[in-house]
Amino acid sequence: MPRDDDLTDLTLTVRDQVAVVTLDRPEARNAFTGAMGESLGAAYRRCDEDDDVRAVVVTGAGSAFCVGADLSPRDQTFAAPTDQAFTSSPVRPPAFALRKPVIAAVNGHALGIGLTLAMQCDVRILARGATYGFVHVRRGVIPDAHSHWTVPRAVGFARAAELLLTGRHVDADEAVAMGLASRAVPADEVLPAALSIARDLAVNTAPLSVAISKRLVWASPTLSADDVDRLETAMHEHVMGQADAREGVLAFLEHRDPRWSLSPTRDWPDGW
Repeated sequence: MPRDDDLTDLTLTVRDQVAVVTLDRPEARNAFTGAMGESLGAAYRRCDEDDDVRAVVVTGAGSAFCVGADLSPRDQTFAAPTDQAFTSSPVRPPAFALRKPVIAAVNGHALGIGLTLAMQCDVRILARGATYGFVHVRRGVIPDAHSHWTVPRAVGFARAAELLLTGRHVDADEAVAMGLASRAVPADEVLPAALSIARDLAVNTAPLSVAISKRLVWASPTLSADDVDRLETAMHEHVMGQADAREGVLAFLEHRDPRWSLSPTRDWPDGW
């Protein structure tokens, strides 16, 4: 993987097949900048293309995850876009498009785009004592980063409408009860909990199987039961009889860590 010298407002490290992407503006509580968005997309691409990365953890430096857009331009923060390439989803690819599981270790406040970016991840762990909210409508704009798609998927229409339209704050325990996240823990336990999940994924789960299952999980709400059955059948036919399907069983029976050999980059199903 290339060095992260060219990444701005963000750092990327890899250890034991787990990439840790850290939003790195602690002096500004990791307020989001355009450069941060470009760097996050670049980091995601590197992780997706590197077979040595099995899982990705996204977290924030300091005491916050991301408090939303950088408001230093004051009333020009949300000035009318002049670039025809403007998009409301400034991180490309989004976390849900990666072929690796992405875990948001939300170590502190996540507001506005800080929370909508976390909603693009597969798993979210939140810090107790922090504040969460889709506050965009309280700043004169609207929720971004696919949030009108990700939030209803997570919490259902009624709760999504309440959260997105009111922009109200919630705490970690309410967020978990709603379905916005899977777990709430003390702030100093967030990153260790995320790394524990990531390391388990890196060792014990077959990379290609995880990549295919992730794609199905994100696609399934818009598909019929018959569509899902068709895709599951096709993907079973793609992985069954291959090396990892043999290795997973043998490793279990022999009480050892599996040695996976299939790759999401080399062995991805054609046309999918």
